[in-house]
Formats: sequence, structure tokens, C-alpha cells
Amino acid sequence: MGKVSYDLIVIGSGPGGYSAAIRAGQYGLKTALIEKQPKLGGTCLLVGCVPTKALLHTADVWDHFLNPEADGIHCQNPVLDYPKVIDKKNRIVNKHSKGVEGLLRKNKVEWIKGYARLKGGGRVEVETVEGPQTLEARNIIIATGSEARMLPGLQPDPDLILTNIEILNLTTVPKSLAIIGAGAVGVEFASIFHRFGTDVAVFEMLPRVVPVEDEEISKELDRSFRKAGIRVETGAKVENVRRGGKGVQMTVTLANGKTEEVEAEKLLVAVGRKPNTENIGLENTRVELDRGFIKVDPYQQTGEPGVYAIGDVVAGTPQLAHVATMEGMIAVAHAAGKPATPINRNRIPGCTYTEPGIGSVGLTEAQARAQGYQVKIGKFPFAGNSRASILDSHGGFIKVVADEKLGEILGVHIIGPEAFELIAEAVAAMESEATVETIMHTIHPHPTLSEMMGEGFNAVYGLALNA
Repeated sequence: MGKVSYDLIVIGSGPGGYSAAIRAGQYGLKTALIEKQPKLGGTCLLVGCVPTKALLHTADVWDHFLNPEADGIHCQNPVLDYPKVIDKKNRIVNKHSKGVEGLLRKNKVEWIKGYARLKGGGRVEVETVEGPQTLEARNIIIATGSEARMLPGLQPDPDLILTNIEILNLTTVPKSLAIIGAGAVGVEFASIFHRFGTDVAVFEMLPRVVPVEDEEISKELDRSFRKAGIRVETGAKVENVRRGGKGVQMTVTLANGKTEEVEAEKLLVAVGRKPNTENIGLENTRVELDRGFIKVDPYQQTGEPGVYAIGDVVAGTPQLAHVATMEGMIAVAHAAGKPATPINRNRIPGCTYTEPGIGSVGLTEAQARAQGYQVKIGKFPFAGNSRASILDSHGGFIKVVADEKLGEILGVHIIGPEAFELIAEAVAAMESEATVETIMHTIHPHPTLSEMMGEGFNAVYGLALNA
């Protein structure tokens, strides 16, 4: 088969890949998107962010049905129909995957179904059901994403040892669930299944849960989980995972040095994600790797002329869907000769959709002090917010990390109701180079959770009204 030429080829249809392809179509570039899976959307849409948050929403609703008395509602014998919960999750995923397909058609992006390998010199070979096909393009974007890391010697098992993929396909709620890893994936699934009635235990090797967050955020989530009845063991080492009893057994060395045999019906391994950079033909290019991740410049260019990389495969940026999307915008703009603004690492929001939720951006207090800033902290609790009282969700706080001398906003860290929605204001403020005083003088509507932002920034100077 002869070569087919494009202005741009995108490999991978996750949020970064499909967004890049759509933007390229908007710019008038002849664009092809290559995806090996039968559906579009990548990990985030198919087996990650979207289905997980659908389950978290259902867990929120279910929790209200179980505890409605404070609102003057009596709900007798509520029933959780878990197969219907999964059906709703699947319908949401399918709807949005079809939506991506429609957006590609609208923007004249060709979807090529197959497995892509770089051949060098702007060429890509695709294994399709019709046989191999060779494509060529002036520019190529690698957006092949990542997959769950597994502990040495273990393999995913739909009945026992789970990753983010297998746990989303359970048809019943397990009686007990052990989770190895207390990053975002581990704590979100802990939050889901605990509220569905599962006996949940979380084991984290590092000294605290959600270790990328500000230390006070980690402490508050740890406290909230323990209070809710979730077992949390930090500084814990898990070994000798095996089938046994009624599910899985493992040996855990706790932080105090004691050893314990732990048994659970299911085990979720949530120890991070590895980039999908193997077997995609990088050896045929000058693309450079750092521990399996692709090195790029500020415009997402690799060491191979005309080849860009975005998303989870990129070295040095967090593996987040919204990061991949913005990196895609930068890469396409640069390839098309349009203005492009590189990503600022300190302006990337992180969100964890637990109960309570977490939203953060910028430097933690420890990072700011380590970088030599004269730090001033503002902290305001959700207990002082009337909307939080209405929602009966009083736990948590907002913490503002500011430069004492200039009033520069260095970081904002929130744990509490809708924290993942509230953080956007802080990101916009920091991107606009606003100061603490800017947010202090910003009128926030009442009664809202957004008032937390105003109070938190006022607290930097000891001027919060409701503390």
C-alpha cells in the first residue's frame, strides 16, 4: 500500500491526543489520529478519570440516602443496585466516547484504527485489520499515555488482584478491599467502596497519604479516613501477596516494625503508572528517554525533528488529563506556527475526588520555605462557612501560601466540600499574577463555598471575618 501524507499525525486518543487532533483540524491541518483501542478517549475517559468520578458521585448520593436524618428526611431500607451503578458509569463513558468521535468528524480528523510505530523520517507504520499501512507527516505527536504499574511478580486478575481497569468492572461490591498505594487512585477507590459498605484498608509505603500534597492536607485526609472507619497504614511495606483464605493474603510490615498477615476479598494495586513508550518505534528516532519518559523542550518537541510528545509519556510533568490537553494545545500551535505559551509547573492544579475532596496548585508550605521564600500562611476552616453548614460538610480548610514581602500567591491547598471545583479560582489568580490583596478585594457571593477563597486570603493577614 502506498504512503498517505498528512500535516499532522497524532498517536493516541486520550484527552491530550484527541484535543490536539481537534485543534489541528480547527487550524485547517490535514490530520490523522491513530488509536489501537476500539473506542476513543484513552485511559481517562474509558478506565480512569470519568468512570471513577461517576462512581464517586454515586457514592456521594448513596451516603446521603444512608444518612438523611439531619435534613429531616427518613429513608427506609435503601438498596444499592450495583449493576445499575456500573450501567450508568458505562453509559456515561460510551456517550462521551461517541462524542469524541463526532468531534473528530466535525473537524475533519481521520480516525485510523490500529497500532502505530514510528519508523523515522516522519513515517508511521500502522497495523490495521486490513494489514500494515504506512503514513507520513510533517509533524507527529506521541500521546500514547500510561498504564498501571504492578508489583513485581504479580499480574492483574479480574477476580482478585485489581488495577484501575479491573476494579471498574466489578459486578458486586466486595466485602473487603485492601489497597496498596495512597496516591490519588488509591484514596479515591477507598472513598468509593468504603461508602458502598466495603471494609477498606489502605497501605502506603511513604510516611503519609497523598504524599504530593501539602503536609497539612495529608494529615487532614488521614484523619478524615480514620474517623470514617477506613484503616490507614503509612510507612507500611507489603510483601508475599498470594491467593488464600477467602481472597488474597499478604504480609505487611507496619511503621512500628510489627508484622501482620492481612486478608481481603480483593486487592487493588495503586502504586503509580508507567509510560507507554515501549514498542512504539522510538529506537528509529532521536527521541531521548528518562526512565522511560520522553524528554521534551518547552514546546513539547522531542529530540527528533517534527516529533512532539504530550501527556503521561512526558518527563517532568504530572500525569493528569488536563496537563495532557494543554500540552497538546502547545504542540499543535507550535507545529502550525501559531503563538504558544509553555506550561508553568507551578500553575498546574491537582484534584483528588475523595470525601473530603482535595484541590491544590503551586508550592506547598515546605517547598516554599525550601526555596527560600519568607512565607506567610492564611488558613480558614470550612466550619466557618455557612454553605458548608447547609451541606453538612464541615471538615477541612483552605490554606494559602504567600510571599510575606510581596504578597505573591505561591500556593493554595484546599481539603473539603467541592475543593476540586474551588481550586480553579486560585489557578486563574496565579496565572494572572494576582496578589493576596487582589483576592481579598474580590467580592464572593454569599452563601457559597467560594467565600472560602476570600476568607482564606484574608486570613493571610489575620483578617478573616468568620474565623
